[in-house]
Amino acid sequence: MEESVLDDYIDACELIRETEKEINKIRKAKRQTIVQSMVKGSMQEFPYAPQNFHVEGIEHSVIKNPGQLRMKEKILEERKKKAEELEVKVDEWLNTIPFRMQRIIRMKIFENEPWDTVAAKMGRNATANSVKMEYHRFIKDN
Repeated sequence: MEESVLDDYIDACELIRETEKEINKIRKAKRQTIVQSMVKGSMQEFPYAPQNFHVEGIEHSVIKNPGQLRMKEKILEERKKKAEELEVKVDEWLNTIPFRMQRIIRMKIFENEPWDTVAAKMGRNATANSVKMEYHRFIKDN
């Protein structure tokens, strides 16, 4: 797996979260608001007695272009699906590599830890340079 794919993984995970927020915003906008009101009037013929009428309906100004919102929602769903596919692909690959390298990749690439912090967490007298070299050799060989 190339290092650029690992960087894309981080962006894909963040894109999924952002896209879900956008989709939820669109879904809220698509909900139609029911408006209710009371109207006063009178009978058309004598004795012209006053009457109250209950009126309700859907407020059309909430959705200016429902077709466009559906299209945007569909596009966002496709974007989210592609990002999720990359996320699954990287997760599957991570499960096939040694545990030590999984830890190094998670700490350095996904959590953006500096090499000295990664080395300290790895233990076993690891240094920043040794962990960095181990990582680069692994990425070069795979």
